[in-house]
Amino acid sequence: MQHIYTGGDLRNLLLTISYDGKSFHGWQIQQNALTVQEVFQTSLEKIIGSDFDVKGCSRTDSGVHANMYCISLKTSHPIKPERLKAALNRWLPKSVAVLDCREVSLDFHARYSCVSKEYIYKIWNSEVRNPFLDGYALHYRYKIDEEMLNKAAQAYVGSHDFTSFCTLDNREMGDMTRNVKSFSVTRDGELVTMKVEADGFLYNMVRIMVGTLLRVQQGKIPADGIAKIIEKKDRKFAGPTAQACGLYLNKVNY
Repeated sequence: MQHIYTGGDLRNLLLTISYDGKSFHGWQIQQNALTVQEVFQTSLEKIIGSDFDVKGCSRTDSGVHANMYCISLKTSHPIKPERLKAALNRWLPKSVAVLDCREVSLDFHARYSCVSKEYIYKIWNSEVRNPFLDGYALHYRYKIDEEMLNKAAQAYVGSHDFTSFCTLDNREMGDMTRNVKSFSVTRDGELVTMKVEADGFLYNMVRIMVGTLLRVQQGKIPADGIAKIIEKKDRKFAGPTAQACGLYLNKVNY
């Protein structure tokens, strides 16, 4: 749907939302599939009409969640940020919440102004599944040595060509180099959390990083083998793509 400005002074608003991705096919509008952008824009139209242009900070895949997702919204509508936040929270489905809304400069862009993003991946590491985490964490029944995986994961840190950790599709291939600032694997009881921050991520990059670490846990990839996989620049040498259910966009830094 094309949205245009209808007079008045153009403004730019930064909205921070969180959402449960279980019932959505990611952020970006698609034909014949419900997305977060679709329900967001449908709610927005009820409040300010069609006078807006929306940009999201990331695509996010089907079934992926967001603790923090940022949207830049250009509009000439005079609604105050706090009123827009309250109105959206009234109209949006319960799986989506607006956490913050504030005015920003016109040159701000939710995606291109971002300097880094942080993702977390949750694994329920127990023989018995947790029914309350169905769709919200990967159930992995075999023992995970989080200290060993944390050490192995440090090979991800730094500026590397991550071609081996990208699902190649029909998107235009550009520079595959990304700077991973940190990667940690920690445990809280039976919940293992992998956390990674980088200046950007390739398609399915985090899920392939997680799947590769699980292959290290299984002994199918050596504990010191990740650096060699990065050097290969070939997807077939990395592990499988972990399920979407455990992945959360956790933080967006500007």
